[in-house]
Amino acid sequence: MLPGQYGNSYEIVQAPGIVAIRYEMVHETRVIPLDGRSHASGTLRMDMGDARGHWEGDTLVVETTNFKGRSIYRNANPDKLRLVEKFTRAGANRIEWSVTVDDPSTWTRPWTFAIPLTRTDQEPVFEYACHEGNQAIHNILSAARASEK
Repeated sequence: MLPGQYGNSYEIVQAPGIVAIRYEMVHETRVIPLDGRSHASGTLRMDMGDARGHWEGDTLVVETTNFKGRSIYRNANPDKLRLVEKFTRAGANRIEWSVTVDDPSTWTRPWTFAIPLTRTDQEPVFEYACHEGNQAIHNILSAARASEK
């Protein structure tokens, strides 16, 4: 959830036993179980990691491990990287979000980054789609037009 150049909208929803976070960037959704289950086996690796959550009072705490090597942050070790996020509602339209990054094989100690998340109806989550330089569309349409002739 670190901000990038664009595509920084999120949608957070809760249902019994889970929280889901839908990301605008690359159109991903992270489903976070809240039922106390253990992390998946370390042999199961995912691009967004394996997240497990629980409540500490009014704060949702999410621990994520089991990252794929291609999706880790800043050359961290996917076998050691552990993220701990905290989501605390700070108002009707604001959540205080922080993440503690822990990988003793990459950094000398855990470090934390925090930003506020603000709800606004002016920035919905859009479909993530790129078509710049996509010649497939041109080729498909030109072949279809030729076939119609």
